[in-house]
Formats: sequence, C-alpha cells, structure tokens
Amino acid sequence: MVKAPRPGRVKTRLARDIGSIRAAWWMRHQLRALLRRLRDPRWELILAVAPDTALLAADWPRDLARVRQGPGDLGARMARLLRSAPAGPLCIVGADIPSLTRTHIARAFRALGRADAVFGPAEDGGYWLIGLARTAAPPATLFDDVRWSTPHAMADTEASLPGARIARVDRLADVDEAADLLRPALSLSLHGP
Repeated sequence: MVKAPRPGRVKTRLARDIGSIRAAWWMRHQLRALLRRLRDPRWELILAVAPDTALLAADWPRDLARVRQGPGDLGARMARLLRSAPAGPLCIVGADIPSLTRTHIARAFRALGRADAVFGPAEDGGYWLIGLARTAAPPATLFDDVRWSTPHAMADTEASLPGARIARVDRLADVDEAADLLRPALSLSLHGP
C-alpha cells in the first residue's frame, strides 16, 4: 500500500517533525529502494495506490501493476484489497519499512501454509504486514473496531479474525516520526533537499 509521495499528503506525522517537503522526499526514496528490494519471481508485486487519482502518476514504475485503494479508513481499504483479489495467499505491506526484504516476505508466505492469517508486528503495536491464506472469504468482521495508529492496532485486528489460526513473523520498525529515522538499523537517512 502506497501513497503518492506529495508534500502535505504523505507521512504527515513525520512532516510535523521535519517538514512536508523532506517527508515526501524521504518517502519517494524509501519507496524506490523498497520496490527494488521486493521484486522477486516468487510473487506478483502490485501497488495499491492512494489517492485514486494518482493511479497513473509518474511516481510508480511503469512495469508494476497498480490498483486503487478506494475510499474509507485503512481497514476498509485493506479489506477491499483482500476481498477483491483472486483466490490464494495475499500479503499487504506498508511502504514505510526501511528494513523490509524479500526474506521477510517469503517467511510470511511460508507461514500462510500452516495459518489462516499472518502478521508482521511493528515495534509500535501496529503491523507492517497482514496476510491471509484466503482459502475462504475473509470474515465480515475483518478490521471491525480497530484502533488505528495506536499500540492496539495489531491486537484489535487479530480479534477481528475470530477462530483464525494466526502466525507472526519478524518484528520490524516503520517510520512515523523523525525519531524513527535515528534507529541504527535504518539504511535510509534524512539527508536530501
């Protein structure tokens, strides 16, 4: 899931700390690096783009398929993606995870071989990945009552999957605020414009 890297429209919490132009610059470069790292013949990489009007923007690699995220909160947009894709395992990842690699994605797909759902926990209580085996339709309760952008987001989402066998993979850090950029594990810095 990606947002067009436009000042004032992307990474708004980070922008409060470093300014909207620098936050958009960081996201643009993070996204390019992430897409290079995640390309792999074992899966199809599709960009779920927001806003919908940015579907044809020059920001995206021309060779990657793109779909609109559509309206609604994060849960409504992810649920739409999980319900509309062809049957089979599907993982959704955020674009603001600098340490995310193909190995992490492969591990998540392997976990779906023995689980109904998989989560990649984030250090802040949220998650950088959700995947569903999709051997059956996702439950109608999926993403109900999730407190987004809180330490409860992952637990709330897991609770919206009653009876599901849930696996967890690596805990990774996302970037929401300037302090997140100072973690030693992050490979992209704030240097730029």
